[in-house]
Amino acid sequence: MHTQPTIIPSKKLQKKAPFTLKGRWESPIAGYLFISPWLLGFLLLTLWPMIQSIYYSFTKFTLLDAPEWVGLRNYERIFADDDIFVQSLQVTLLFVVLSVPIKLFSALMVAMLLNKKIKGISIYRTFIYLPSLIGSSIAVAVLWKNIFGIDGFINKFLSVFGIKGISWISNPSTALATLIILVAWQFGSSMVIFLAGLKQIPAELYEASSVDGASKFRQFFTITIPMLSPVLLFNLVLQTIGSFQMFTQAFIITKGGPVNSTYMYALYLYDRAFSRYDMGYASALAWILLVIIAISTALIFASSRYWVFYETEGRK
Repeated sequence: MHTQPTIIPSKKLQKKAPFTLKGRWESPIAGYLFISPWLLGFLLLTLWPMIQSIYYSFTKFTLLDAPEWVGLRNYERIFADDDIFVQSLQVTLLFVVLSVPIKLFSALMVAMLLNKKIKGISIYRTFIYLPSLIGSSIAVAVLWKNIFGIDGFINKFLSVFGIKGISWISNPSTALATLIILVAWQFGSSMVIFLAGLKQIPAELYEASSVDGASKFRQFFTITIPMLSPVLLFNLVLQTIGSFQMFTQAFIITKGGPVNSTYMYALYLYDRAFSRYDMGYASALAWILLVIIAISTALIFASSRYWVFYETEGRK
């Protein structure tokens, strides 16, 4: 049998071999060099401000004078004497409880409508996602303020039917609802995640259930929701954390009014820090908010064992 001879490259060619990540590039130092931009950003822009913040929470710091150590006095004032803290927390909790389910429900319904193989569906998805790209901007908040104003679009539309409108953002009974509608309108990110999850559900499950006579309504609760529950958990955690930090819309549209009906926790924290220059007190408020978000997230994960289905492990 004839075999081809093995060609051994010359030493000159061996020296010109392609560059490989051997030698010094296998050192752990190389890895740190590659992640150094992110690492520096984390240390300087995240970790160091957090350390400063927790230190300031135990001080009297007005941004104009040097910090003065006061121990737990800021926390004692918050829990014992601060009625606005309680009110802002109540408003924020109500906002979270109402806005998150509405937003997730809207996102899921639209994702199911867009999970179709029809011509031009990508264009529809793009246009529906657009509000999430601009929904948190100041321009949209100003536009929303004008829409729900006394002479806004909503009242002009109602006047066509002979209905006299009100100033929705100036009424304590409806001001919070306008913010909830605005946030629910920004469901694009959750919708995209739901859409990705829907595409992972095997079509055979729907086909088999249809053969057994299951209706679309029954398929939704016995197939779609269980198979989509891990994605639902992910979206629920993200939206809950984001809703607790709601600030821009309340600041631009209502500034916490009327009668503090939209005075969000983050807005109160901002006022303490940059209107009253009480940075020590604001830092304590920030860490309390962190604990509240952590507890809320922990409760969601604890409850997930009862309603989140994992295909490989069964119910958690």
